[in-house]
Amino acid sequence: MRFEGEVVVVTGAGSGIGRVIAQRFAGEGAKVAVVDWLPDRADAVAAEISAAGATALSVHADVSSRQQVDAMVARVASELGPIDVLVNNAAIADGDDVLQMDEATWDRDLAVVLKSVFLCCKGVLPSMIERGSGAIVNISSVNALTALGNEAYSAAKAGMINLTQGIAVRYGAHGIRCNAIAPGTVRTPIWQARIDRDPAVFQRLVKWYPLGRVGEPDDIANATMFLASDQASWITGAVLPVDGGLLAGNYRMTRELLAEAGNEKLDS
Repeated sequence: MRFEGEVVVVTGAGSGIGRVIAQRFAGEGAKVAVVDWLPDRADAVAAEISAAGATALSVHADVSSRQQVDAMVARVASELGPIDVLVNNAAIADGDDVLQMDEATWDRDLAVVLKSVFLCCKGVLPSMIERGSGAIVNISSVNALTALGNEAYSAAKAGMINLTQGIAVRYGAHGIRCNAIAPGTVRTPIWQARIDRDPAVFQRLVKWYPLGRVGEPDDIANATMFLASDQASWITGAVLPVDGGLLAGNYRMTRELLAEAGNEKLDS
């Protein structure tokens, strides 16, 4: 198992992508800190992991708070051991349209999405530097790389990429790797309210994706496990799109252009 005995912290691990990432690390031998600001969610995921015979610690923390992050890092180190892998996954996306959102919404999105990465990295880096090894994986978004709305969230995710690169360059000599993943649309519980209003939402979104489907949490977990493992030992400062081909181009526009050029098969 790739992570036998290693200590892994996953933020936003109470549901969706974070939950699956935490479960996958535990399945490969890691001791996992399940960090979430909702206690019931963190407790439930930690219980699932423990029931499967692995080691998990439920930690309730708002990762936009320096005090709570420091307490989280100290507790994990005390109860599980020095942190080997940090996965920054916590996020919210409330701010959409600069003219419509208020300042408090902007500040909260940036605090949870971007400031949390700064605080968590600041918390784990000293121990990683001391031991000469460590891996950090930041879950960014395709929103960081092109205009897709949700401007506060998207700006924060873009900042996460630059922070990823800065950490990779500054601390690479200490044996620390830092990479980012840019997921496209992923089928998680956060979409349920939207599905309730619009049951066909995923069917419409699929048209954007060359691979013909939206993502699943396991798709992001697969990339996370790889980047955190020794298999990626010479990869740092990278941004890996896990997006079904979305960022490769405007799929719907391309299909229409190909159809106009006479390629009816590709337009079918």
